[in-house]
Amino acid sequence: MKIRSKIAAIPLLGIGLAACQSSDGNTQGQVETKPDKVLFDFENSAVPVEVKVANATASIVKQGATSGDQALNVKFNSKAHEWTSIEFTPAQPWDWSEYESFSIAFDISNVGQYSTQLFLNVFDKNGQVYTRSVNVPVGEDAKTYYSKMAGHDLVSPKNKHGENVELNLSSGLRSNPPTWNEGDDQVQFIWMWGNKNLDTSGITKISLSVQYNLHNKEVTIDNVRVMPNPKMDPDYLVDIVDKFGQPSRMEYEEKIHSEAELLAVKEKELAELQGGKKISDRTKFSGWKDGPRLEATGYFRTEKVGGKWSLVDPEGYLYFTTGIDNVRMSNATTLTGYDFDQTAINQRTADEVTPEDSQGLNPPPPSAIPTRHLVSETRKNMFEWLPDYDDPLASSYGYRRGAHSGPLERGEVFSFYMANLERKYGETTPYSYLKDWSKVTVDRMLSWGFTSFGNWIDPMYYQNNRIPYFANGWIIGDFKQVSSGNDFWGGLPDPFDPLFAERADITVKTIANEVKGSPWCVGVFIDNEKSWGRPESKVSELGIVIHTLTRDGNDSPTKNMFTDTMKAKYGSISKLNKAWGTNVASWDAFQQGKINSKLDVNNATQIADYEQLLYNYAAEYFRIVDEALAKYMPNHMYMGVRFADWGMPKPVVKAAAKYVDVVSFNLYKEGLTQNKWKFLEEMDMPTVIGEFHMGTTASGFFHPGLIHAANQEDRARMYKDYMRSIIDNDYFIGAHWFQYLDSPITGRAYDGENYNVGFVSVTDIPYNAMVKAARELHTELYERRYGHLKQNK
Repeated sequence: MKIRSKIAAIPLLGIGLAACQSSDGNTQGQVETKPDKVLFDFENSAVPVEVKVANATASIVKQGATSGDQALNVKFNSKAHEWTSIEFTPAQPWDWSEYESFSIAFDISNVGQYSTQLFLNVFDKNGQVYTRSVNVPVGEDAKTYYSKMAGHDLVSPKNKHGENVELNLSSGLRSNPPTWNEGDDQVQFIWMWGNKNLDTSGITKISLSVQYNLHNKEVTIDNVRVMPNPKMDPDYLVDIVDKFGQPSRMEYEEKIHSEAELLAVKEKELAELQGGKKISDRTKFSGWKDGPRLEATGYFRTEKVGGKWSLVDPEGYLYFTTGIDNVRMSNATTLTGYDFDQTAINQRTADEVTPEDSQGLNPPPPSAIPTRHLVSETRKNMFEWLPDYDDPLASSYGYRRGAHSGPLERGEVFSFYMANLERKYGETTPYSYLKDWSKVTVDRMLSWGFTSFGNWIDPMYYQNNRIPYFANGWIIGDFKQVSSGNDFWGGLPDPFDPLFAERADITVKTIANEVKGSPWCVGVFIDNEKSWGRPESKVSELGIVIHTLTRDGNDSPTKNMFTDTMKAKYGSISKLNKAWGTNVASWDAFQQGKINSKLDVNNATQIADYEQLLYNYAAEYFRIVDEALAKYMPNHMYMGVRFADWGMPKPVVKAAAKYVDVVSFNLYKEGLTQNKWKFLEEMDMPTVIGEFHMGTTASGFFHPGLIHAANQEDRARMYKDYMRSIIDNDYFIGAHWFQYLDSPITGRAYDGENYNVGFVSVTDIPYNAMVKAARELHTELYERRYGHLKQNK
């Protein structure tokens, strides 16, 4: 079907209009007077020389054209290759500096069998890049997919309240609503990461890539162009959330419109749950009762059975863990735009064992309420309703004393999810509805077929005695730190500082006191997604060593270990200099950090030494945690640190494997791909996925999450595909979905994540397609994984 998108027509109709300046001297709220600048229309017989593909094929076709008679068809061979792309590279950098407010736009249709997440990278002449992403649903009709380059939410125009609009990350949202009325055939690329403002006078490359997919993808692309932006709606962030915390501007299947409807849906679901009736092939601990019976130890353990790693439940049955993370209230709050005088707020203390974002509401003290004051008009105006402090639902207000990123360093927060639980179940004593919620949540897990909870569940579940779970903890304190040079969540601990071992001991002892030796606790996760090093290169992978070598050993215990290790290996400084190609004056100078630690990527000896130092560093971290767990929780497995797939250097993973019972990773991809995980064959350890998810904007969210689906049904299909790739792998013993409930539409208080990643919505309504998929997946779980062992029972 041939169309000309509405969004492309707007600038053409606006030719000749004056660009009026707004009160703050910019033109970003006005229509750009320049017409579209077409970069590629694909009307020639051959693919333009500026267009290159990697692990894909490109051809000119007659189908899918939106401008002229032809389009570009791209087949991404993503089933065979983990990275496949198409690049648009001009002979000379594009200069688009004449445009003050514009986007890069593509007309795209998906002619394949599966929805396609396209990652857009735009590079400038200074080496800066931004990454955005979008899901293209399966279908014949093309839509315009655009990504802003300048203007609108890349600056700060004033809204009707006379205030500079706080935008992008500073708005508190990972991705904002569209800044104009898009229409049905216009879709905005979702902000992911990178540099927000590129140098538009020199754009050197544009790429569209498909990454770590389970299926081949195919799209048609036409009318690649620079598109002046239409007039911006200055109130696009106003009243975006209704009184239930839902997106106010879109209808979807699970949306609630009244408290009466909320109660009716609750009663219907309770009847369907049947008190948490389990799938018929499950044991007491949700193991596989139709499989072989192994040694029963009274606790969970691991064993390799029939060539596949497996968990074994306390009664000796084969067990595969599927669960949902973050079943708690800690990340359910969003910043309201208000704050209190700090003298009235209870401040953090050095002996706390729980990070700020993992704590509960932390309501402001009554003495703080009179000091409440507005600090962000933008935040306040996002909400159609917030309760007064004399409203019964004011009990869902809390306070965050610190944030990782977002519009405010701290401030008042509100949990619409908790308010909706109170609406559903009522309240006889403060927060009594949490008992109803916890009972229903366990019923859901069992009814939906999950075999456990995942990480980060509220300790109230630790003694539920109905479904297994994983305990968790963080080692935090004033111990010294090291840096990898890219510390996304913060610096890394220096495990050679004696205070680290003291804090690890306190953390594990606290967890042990909560678990109380329960056989329902499968194991313990400690810490999460630390910035051990990035996989892009040996330099980024070995950043901890590179940065720590330049530290003075008087301030860095890890540096002392580095010095001792290299002195033991080389003896003389001259031998080290020869091996590394350095010119360090003496071992004293080495110890003081007087060294050029730059890694020579062609020096195999230096690389091997750096890898050994990184291994030694990581091994001490894991040894200390393992020792504390052996001391206080000898019957429970050490589940590792949940490596992010962007932070899993091989020396660190190797060190973990020496001390943990199960190696854990967080993997936000479509599923397991062969090459990335081939190292598991050599490691030969039981392995678990601690986090994954898919989300969609089809239910009113402005950001779907890290992996994008077309709609809820597509999301459910992708969930099953991911889980099947885990079940079919001999080394994985389970995977956990992140997370139980959606992020707040206005962003969680800690870092602004506003993702559609929940199995339940903000009103605690399950997504029907996801529940159906979970039941289908779990019904086949044990037969698919261990069916070949059934005869051995």
